[in-house]
Amino acid sequence: MGTSERDVLRVFETLDDPAEPLATSEVADAAGCTHRVAYDELEALAERGLLDSKRIGARARAWWRPQSATAPDERSDDADETTPKSAGDRTLIERILGASPISIVVVEPSGEISFANDRAEEILGLERDEITSRTYSQPEWDIYHGDGTPVSTDEHPVTRVLETGEPDFGFEHWILLPDGTERWLSSNSAPVVNDEGEIEYVVVGFEDATPLKEREDKLTSEKTRLLELYSERLFDPFLDAADGEVRIDVDEIVTLPDGTTLQYVTTTGISAKAVGEAFERQHSVRDVRLLRSTEGQNRLEVHVETPTVPLVFDELGGQVLSLLRVRSDDTPVLTGELPGDVDPRTAVQAARRVHPDIELVSQELRYSPHLLYDIVADVLTDKQFAALQIAYYGGYFDTPRTSDGDELAARLGITRQTFNQHLRKAERTVFEQLFEASGKAAR
Repeated sequence: MGTSERDVLRVFETLDDPAEPLATSEVADAAGCTHRVAYDELEALAERGLLDSKRIGARARAWWRPQSATAPDERSDDADETTPKSAGDRTLIERILGASPISIVVVEPSGEISFANDRAEEILGLERDEITSRTYSQPEWDIYHGDGTPVSTDEHPVTRVLETGEPDFGFEHWILLPDGTERWLSSNSAPVVNDEGEIEYVVVGFEDATPLKEREDKLTSEKTRLLELYSERLFDPFLDAADGEVRIDVDEIVTLPDGTTLQYVTTTGISAKAVGEAFERQHSVRDVRLLRSTEGQNRLEVHVETPTVPLVFDELGGQVLSLLRVRSDDTPVLTGELPGDVDPRTAVQAARRVHPDIELVSQELRYSPHLLYDIVADVLTDKQFAALQIAYYGGYFDTPRTSDGDELAARLGITRQTFNQHLRKAERTVFEQLFEASGKAAR
């Protein structure tokens, strides 16, 4: 039997904190399925509102279960959809709000907080009477934007709701708790109005976003860790076929809809025929296509099944720079980058599932500025980004073209028309980021 949505959802239910964010690869490992199957099921669950997701870094995506979500088989089929009117019904509503897994506070039009549930006490680190003795705008809340500037009363989402009468969703900020620790929150605020349209209350629901922010910081760290790895099993086929000092640089990897990947590599010091044959001898390689060959340098497209070492680095938010290069001391190494906060042992252990003899040769922590690549990758959809990657590295923009639109669309499992639409939107976004620094997507 294949992996179902229920199987994927169960991965989150078995966590100590069901709202903890997980990477696609972590879900795939826990569910015992391929990366592509896990991604498809996660995407389907997100469309149904049972999971939330967010791109983190250039390529990775985190998934987590909103604390308000319940699995389909946990919902009652006998739920009463009538509006409660009696005192008993109101008591029931208060009990439901009090037991809600989402933090809830209720704010009066005067600004006073009249209600806080158990979860709000836990998240804010305060007793209920301490919360309800304050107004929402008191400076004691210590509310800050991501850059550390205080959130003013005018910027507060409750203020905006009171002024506009409209809900305010997705406000992210951090607060300083009474014990001195910082906690990230994501809140949604909405008005409760009477028959005359006047606001009677503002209901604020908020969740602890700290785990997601920690994962995001981990994968978008301003520092990168440069690793050098050694594997005789990986290197020997290329070294044996080389007619000079061989080097194999990994330009890009693109994940296809079926879960396989395209690795675009540039080689020197080895003939196109020899390097193609060396790749084809690896059990994970489906096919190899020569895109360009000029004076000792070759550009190839290598179609591989997972897992591969470049994909291991990609799923950790990093990248393999060179699959093989020879150091000044004649030691052949694989060179890769990881976010600075990722433990190199994590990458080595995962890489050993591909090549058991891999060893860490060296590591170095380096500063890495935020690049246009990261900005573009963040604003493009996954499908637009894949279309742009495969077009660029597949030679679509070369003269003459080494791949046409039909070939690239077939690789992605889409029509030529859909491929053109994705590529056109991606090109426009790149130009917008490049030429309109104050444009919509850059703000």
